[in-house]
Amino acid sequence: MASDLEKKAKEAFVDDDFELAVDLYTQALELDPNNALLYADRAQAHIKLDSFTEAVADATKAIQLDPSMSKAYFRKGTACMKLEEYQTAKAALEAGAALVPGDNRFTKLIKECDERIAEEEMEIPPATTRPVTVAIRTTIASASSESSPNANASDYQASSDSIVQSAVPVKPRFRHDYYNSATEVVLTIFAKGVPKDNVSVEFGEQILSVVVDVPGEEPYHYQPRLFGKIVPEKCKYIVLSTKIEIRLFKAETIHWTSLEFSDKKALPQKVNTPASASQRPTYPSSKSKVDWDKLEAEVKKEEKDEKLDGDAALNKFFRDIYKDADEDTRRAMSKSFVESNGTVLSTNWKDVGQKKVEGTPPDGMELKKWEV
Repeated sequence: MASDLEKKAKEAFVDDDFELAVDLYTQALELDPNNALLYADRAQAHIKLDSFTEAVADATKAIQLDPSMSKAYFRKGTACMKLEEYQTAKAALEAGAALVPGDNRFTKLIKECDERIAEEEMEIPPATTRPVTVAIRTTIASASSESSPNANASDYQASSDSIVQSAVPVKPRFRHDYYNSATEVVLTIFAKGVPKDNVSVEFGEQILSVVVDVPGEEPYHYQPRLFGKIVPEKCKYIVLSTKIEIRLFKAETIHWTSLEFSDKKALPQKVNTPASASQRPTYPSSKSKVDWDKLEAEVKKEEKDEKLDGDAALNKFFRDIYKDADEDTRRAMSKSFVESNGTVLSTNWKDVGQKKVEGTPPDGMELKKWEV
């Protein structure tokens, strides 16, 4: 019974055995998958384990199931603060505070969010010049609502320490890959034949949430904490017949050495080093009958045959050039694009390596300051 597992999970939590608590809550959710309280409590256990991304996912799910659960908002806000997602944390905390007026636990954390946001704004570099011809970014609203007035004192122990994280099982059903450009990271999830309406993508300051929920199939969740911060309102995605392409607009023009955040410092990576047959990447298929090599070949063939129009075709053209280029060509493309504010893209390092590339807007256009 789910109630028996829940009772044992609470006992494990009190005994500070948080890993066991997460495991028991997970078993209980398998029996009662629409129980918002189980998600909220598992989030709390995740917070104790410093699994803050998982805590955000569980708290968000609890809010979706029960928008009146104030402690779910509190836990989401706490976890987001640990991830330095202060804007997202503040939104969650304000929604929770509206459910329990006068609760100073919310007030204290909201004030801390305001202070952290102010500190971050002091560190933001001045706006750079960008051409009016820059491709329009589609805004994806991160709908992360929260709730639940069923909070008691024990639920809110130690403000920032009482954060929850809920881990959503991730199965290697879809392979993903990514590449860097000067201003964005393009993530590709190879999901063949997925209807557009069954794909949900949300962007946070340093969190990405992708859900593919096709009726009759187990939902696919991918919710990484990203290597660096992004600008959510400038990010966008598109669902094609063979894949989901997600464009993450960087908050800083730095090279991401990996897609996901890590406390360990990454070693310098060699560019354009051909891999031998023995070094060919393998994909997690020890418990799966999916032939990833065959699937990859099919996807590449369909990508090649797929006809794109407008910006999508142009972006694919430049992406292909960058992907197959040598180190000097990539450096030339990145330097010319950044210094010209997106108006010049050169592949000649000898030409652009020794001088600053001036912006050259199209005829009839002019460079203007980007309004933040």
